[in-house]
Parts: sequence; structure tokens; C-alpha cells
Amino acid sequence: MKRGLFLLAIVLLTGCGRRSDAGPVVVSAIGEAPAFADPSLGPLGTPSRLLLDSTAQGLVRLDATGQIEPGVAERWIVIDDGMSYIFRLREAEWSDGRPVSAEEVVAILRRQIAPRSRNPLRPFLSAIDEIVEMTPQVIEIRLKRPRPDLLKLFAQPELSLFRTRPPGGSGPFRITESYRDGAMLRPAFDPARSPDDEAAEPGPEQNVRLIGERAARAIARFAARDSDMVTGGTFADWPLLASAEIAPANQRIDPAAGLFGLVIANRAGFLAEAANRAVVARSVDRQAIVGAFAPAWNATAQLLPDSLDSAAAPNPGWVASATDPASALDRVRAWREEHDGPPMLRIALPRGPGATVLYGIVAAGLQRIGIDTERVAIDADADLRLIDAVAPYDSARWYLGTACQPCGAEAQAAVDAARDAPTLELRAARLAEADAAVAADIAYIPIARPLRWSLVALRLGQWQGNSRAWHPLNHLRNDTK
Repeated sequence: MKRGLFLLAIVLLTGCGRRSDAGPVVVSAIGEAPAFADPSLGPLGTPSRLLLDSTAQGLVRLDATGQIEPGVAERWIVIDDGMSYIFRLREAEWSDGRPVSAEEVVAILRRQIAPRSRNPLRPFLSAIDEIVEMTPQVIEIRLKRPRPDLLKLFAQPELSLFRTRPPGGSGPFRITESYRDGAMLRPAFDPARSPDDEAAEPGPEQNVRLIGERAARAIARFAARDSDMVTGGTFADWPLLASAEIAPANQRIDPAAGLFGLVIANRAGFLAEAANRAVVARSVDRQAIVGAFAPAWNATAQLLPDSLDSAAAPNPGWVASATDPASALDRVRAWREEHDGPPMLRIALPRGPGATVLYGIVAAGLQRIGIDTERVAIDADADLRLIDAVAPYDSARWYLGTACQPCGAEAQAAVDAARDAPTLELRAARLAEADAAVAADIAYIPIARPLRWSLVALRLGQWQGNSRAWHPLNHLRNDTK
């Protein structure tokens, strides 16, 4: 943290002129250097997701507003009451110039949803029955159950059409140079474009230099006018902005939908009883947490942001189950007497100054009722673990499935029943039941929605905040297609 603050401290803005509009767009994505990796091997960080989305688009993709646009598929239809999606592929090429075929697309998608795949979206694609090639340009995805939100999942970078041998994708960019911290990307030639189209040969200003780096270095680079965008900012890095002279017009916050809260990661000891989990939930000062960060960040006490595809309004969860402060103290006192000492909870958080602020507020609330705490790494064994995730699609199924890590047997059965419901009407009813069951189980302690921020130069006229907090590199400049 000291090194990060030092990097920011040495950056002084010299002059108030705009950045040059010439040359490639330079984007710093917070995280490790981007790797062109197969998502079936496991989750990817923001830089690698951006690289994959830019060089190996899926059947469909997200535009600047977070809405669906064509990718490798030029059009699609949904038939059989939502049980079948048929995609017609456009004329596209892999990075080595070979044409993209339906046979290859089918093989890639099957790999991503295979039982051994570690693709983070695989648990939410269980409705897929089979993926088949109908013609060399047409594929069909047949479902066991109707899923109106399937396209939003297929627009995620995790379902990009990544070919392993040789590694490559179909664009919209190609990697022209690789560096230790990133890559230079150039718009790919589109075989569907007329040969006499003047835009067939993009200028250098349409190239993108993608860099993966720590938040402090990314902020320093932007402040020095050596980059045009910082993306992938979270609550963990937010306090660093206070140490940099970044104009308010360049600071952007996405209206991100998703989860930001603590899951009950260990249901033994003090957290074995729902009443004790309610005590812990009540101790979290949500207003103090959001107040320590961005002014527009709002606290929440419910799992679902709204009804979504559930048949009922969001369940109030721990609010209805929580005990009053006196009862909380009594429960902790009784535990101390029975176990000859106070409860101890390990809280798993990511690195970063924002996580330190969060830990301080949560730990103070627990200490007030007599519970000791220990901060541990985000992937370490823990009793409470932070979930900070943007929803890939708008379904109560994602929220419930993500919050159940783990749930009790009854709550898990309710979530599974919602997943397996054969009709949309029954699914909506089962989702409402699952929301109530997870709330009663107190498997998750809501705090807020995810805080996602970017730094954006004025030259990037297409940048728009959206609920996916996703900003594709081919939708940054007004003159970039």
C-alpha cells in the first residue's frame, strides 16, 4: 500500500490541456498482465477478459451500453417456446485467416460447458441439452428448459470462441505486438466488408494498447496523461483516487448490478445456528461502509436488487430474522460461557486499502458485541468471505446460486428446484420460494451493490456506464466500429 501511495504522490499534473487525439488508445485494466487463455481452465481477471473479448468474440457480444449485439453470429431466432436458439454465422476468419465454421464453433462451446470445464458460467448453463451443427453456417442450441436470458450469458467473455490449436479468435481485434504487461491490438479485417471500403485499413488511432497493472500504477499513468482509460476499478482500490489529481469529469462509476456482501463460508462453531448468523448480519454497519467510499454508493439489506424473474418481491432476509442488540449480546455471552472464550471469525477479503477500510468497520461492529475477528486472504479458509461480483445476466437464479456458498440443505434444495423448473411460470414461483429459503437460512449478508469505477479521457466518446460494468475496446471512440 505504501508503494502504491508513493507512485501516486510523485505524479503531478503539468498543465490542463486535453490528451492528444492521435495514436492508439491506451487502456490500463486493473489486474495481472493479460493472458490469451482458455476460460474452460478457470476464471480470468479483468485484463484477460478484455483481451479475450477483443480477440475472440462469441456468438454475440456486449456493446457500449451493455446490450446485445452480433458477434460471430450475424442473426438468430428463438423457436419452440424458447426451447431452441438458432444462430446463423457471418463470414468470419480466425486470426490465421482460416474461415470460421459451424463445426468449430460447436466444438468450442461444447468444451466450455463440458462436465470437467472450470468455466465460471458453466453452473448457469445447465438448461442446455445439446449444441449441434445444422449447416456449415448455422448452429442450434437446444434446451431442456426455456431460458429467455441465454443471450446475455453467451455475450460474456467466458463464452468467447477461443480456438486452442492454434490459439486464436475471430476479432474484432488482432494482437500485433505482445509485451510483458500487455498487447497492442489492431482492428481485424472483416471479410464481409467491401474491398473498396476506405475503412478497410484502419489508422493507428484505431489501435488499442491494453495493459494489465496494479491500480496505483494505472491511476498514476492516467494522471500523467500516458493512458486514456483505467478500467476494472473496485472498492478495494477506490481510496487511491483521493491521492491523485484526477478531474471529476474523468471519474466514472457504473450502475453495476450484482452482489457485494459476506457469505457464510463455514457453518460450524458460532455460525452453525441461524440465530447467531442473524446476530452477525445485524452487526454490519452498512451505512458506515458505503459512507466511507463513493457518495452515490447505496447500502442494501436484501439479496435480490428487485423481483427480476421471481414471482415475488425481494425477501428482506436478515432484517426480519435479526435479534435486537440486547439479545445479540446475550447470545454471544452465552457462547463465551459455554466455550470458555469469545467466538472468533475469520474474514476473507482481497488486498487493497478499500478492503482494509471494510475490515475495520466490520471488525468494529463484531467487536462491540464480543466477537473477535481475523482478516485472511480472499482464497484462504474463512468463516465469512466477501463476494464482490457483477451479475452476468438479470436472473434471480444467478444471485441465489452465487450467494449459496454454501447454503443449508433446505435452502439448497429450493435453489435446485428453481434451476430445474420446467416452465417459466413454475420457475418464477420456485425462485420466490428459494429467495425466501436463502433469506431464512441467512447464508449471505448483503451490504451493497458492486462498486465499479473507471477513469476515462474525453476522447473516448463512446464510453457509457452500464449495469454490466463492461466496456468493450471496440466501443471507445466515436469513429471506431
